[in-house]
Amino acid sequence: MDEAPIITKGRYTYVHDVRIGSPEAIDVHHISISRSVTDFLSLCSYALRLAAACFPIFALMQKTMSVYDLLMLDKPVAIVFWSFVVAGLLIRQILRKQVKKESVIILPAFGVQLETVYRSGKTVHQFVPIDKILKSVLNECVTPVTCYWSLSLIIRGEDELLLAFKGLYPPITMLVPIWKALCAAIDDKKGADIPSDCDNR
Repeated sequence: MDEAPIITKGRYTYVHDVRIGSPEAIDVHHISISRSVTDFLSLCSYALRLAAACFPIFALMQKTMSVYDLLMLDKPVAIVFWSFVVAGLLIRQILRKQVKKESVIILPAFGVQLETVYRSGKTVHQFVPIDKILKSVLNECVTPVTCYWSLSLIIRGEDELLLAFKGLYPPITMLVPIWKALCAAIDDKKGADIPSDCDNR
């Protein structure tokens, strides 16, 4: 039975896209995250707290007369204004580092490309040759406050696992189709005589 091309669960959306390539089809798996109204409200709350924290800092800067005069901090309205400006700049930096989408692009004859797209528009690519990938694994990660699944690659000559998704924590239902596709690509490269770890899963 074929996997569903699109899976939506909570804030995460998984899209499976197969593109025609040479010599084989390119298997593309995207996972994106959408921001909710709750996220926006919590961000506004965070901005207000930052502005409140900046207020006493600007009030203390009144002792430095040159900065005091430059920013017109003799007026309470100016202190409030500059507090919100600083809070806004900090929030902007936080938002720029948030991950919008992560992709696993499988090129069966060549390797796997991991792609991360940030909300700032920055895109980071990492390519791993297929002959360096020993195995793909699903790990259950447990922390004191949460539990989540991660998809990793075991790389020849590396001591640490390579995470496929570094900024997102998608549910297991979205990771399984990607894991199976990675297993199939790795097993095809190794040869059909080697039993697959993905059988009967």
